[in-house]
Amino acid sequence: MALTGEVFIGQSRERGAETFQAVNPATGQKLEPAFTSATAEHAARAAELAWAAFDTYRDTSPEQRAAFLESIAEEILAIGDELIERAMSETGLPRPRLEGERGRTVGQLRLFAQVVRQGDWLDARIDPAMPERTPLPRSDLRLRQIAVGPVAVFGASNFPLAFSVAGGDTASALAAGCPVVVKGHPAHPGTSEMVGRAIQAAVAKAGLPEGVFSLVTGHSHELGGALVTHPHIKSVGFTGSRGGGLALVKLAAARPEPIPVFAEMSSINPVYLMRGALAEKAEDLGRAFVGSLTMGAGQFCTNPGLVVALESPDLDRFVQAAGEAVGQASPAVMLTPGIHQAYVKGLERLAAVPGIQEVGRGLEPNGPHLGQAAVFSVSAEVFLADKTLSEENFGASSVIIRCRDVEELMKVTEELEGQLTATLHMSDADHEDARKLVRVLERKAGRILVNGWPTGVEVSHAMVHGGPYPATSDSRFTSVGTLAIRRFLRPVSYQDLPAALLPEALKPENPLGLRRLVNGAWEG
Repeated sequence: MALTGEVFIGQSRERGAETFQAVNPATGQKLEPAFTSATAEHAARAAELAWAAFDTYRDTSPEQRAAFLESIAEEILAIGDELIERAMSETGLPRPRLEGERGRTVGQLRLFAQVVRQGDWLDARIDPAMPERTPLPRSDLRLRQIAVGPVAVFGASNFPLAFSVAGGDTASALAAGCPVVVKGHPAHPGTSEMVGRAIQAAVAKAGLPEGVFSLVTGHSHELGGALVTHPHIKSVGFTGSRGGGLALVKLAAARPEPIPVFAEMSSINPVYLMRGALAEKAEDLGRAFVGSLTMGAGQFCTNPGLVVALESPDLDRFVQAAGEAVGQASPAVMLTPGIHQAYVKGLERLAAVPGIQEVGRGLEPNGPHLGQAAVFSVSAEVFLADKTLSEENFGASSVIIRCRDVEELMKVTEELEGQLTATLHMSDADHEDARKLVRVLERKAGRILVNGWPTGVEVSHAMVHGGPYPATSDSRFTSVGTLAIRRFLRPVSYQDLPAALLPEALKPENPLGLRRLVNGAWEG
């Protein structure tokens, strides 16, 4: 597939005066071709086109919409190995990781197709009229969920497929009936173009309005701001830094018509090592911890950036094993020069904290943009006194917090910000202490794991990839899993609407065969 470097406005492809190039982070070399830097004017036209498509697209049947999502999946697979090779050159990520990510991208599109066909997302509810009720009769009331409108999706740097052009935000928005305008991440514009062309092809094959999908890519903050502030954009999906997410939230809130921004931002994902688990397998835990920490150069939003445990000889065994393991860790290519630079500065900041100890560092980097893994250790007292220790350092670094007793451990937990995940390593003997922790962690995290590692997020019905601020901007929702569709829906109630005017989901004969809540009882 010959890349053109064009901006996609519906089915049109356009070039612009200003251009940029992707950089291979493994070599530092610029990649061909040059890509058009999309402008605020491009964003405005994409939003206008999305609005023109909205009513037609949201009225598509569940079968039509599900088939469209499946068609996108097939078009992505049809690109073949070219997609993987381009993504490798733009991100430095290895082939197996990207092949797995392509499978996840295709899988979540197909999963949302199943969700759309099933129809539970419509949440159809019917309270039949009660004209004879006294002292007042009841009107006929019927409710369904409808799409909120065009959605602006911001592609993530660390997942060029699964959190990008056809990623979870796009899949869930399209499933809900919302046209999508994607701001592709400038670190992987070629990968984005390939996937964007696949979606364009699926739109055309389905006979949908061209404004159902557009792709604009560029470095400027003006481009993102133009999307978020355009009056025809009704919601935003974002995965990235806290600074970037909060800037979008601020812009969206300042609009004449404020809109929601569903931003997945930052998390250090604390891991708790309970006494029983440490006694049984301290060394194994130390090695497994480093394996999770260094996966993908630590560039996961669920990376274990904090370990919390009680002082003990068993904790000393864990620390020693972790130090030995991290000392053997090879440096890994980071996604962009900017991410690498920020990570190095983060390590310098951690190493300069008074009272902190270095447990171990990975092998010395011998090339450009290679991240060196690092593990530090500090007392709970020092941690509680220095808020910077609870800040995310995006990469393969982590801090072990040593607590004198359970009371201090609980105090550390209460001081933590909102998190995407919290993990407990425990044995049966740890249930009493774990019970206390879980009650607090329910308030702190969107997902609680036991005897596992937080890196890796299953795309399923019961998954939550979200959490209290600042992990996300709205803790009520998830960006991964089928519940992600709820972000882009809103309820509408119809009172005494004639049957001929009712939407299909609420007609008396139930033509869609939905499971509906009728007079408080589920039917169908």
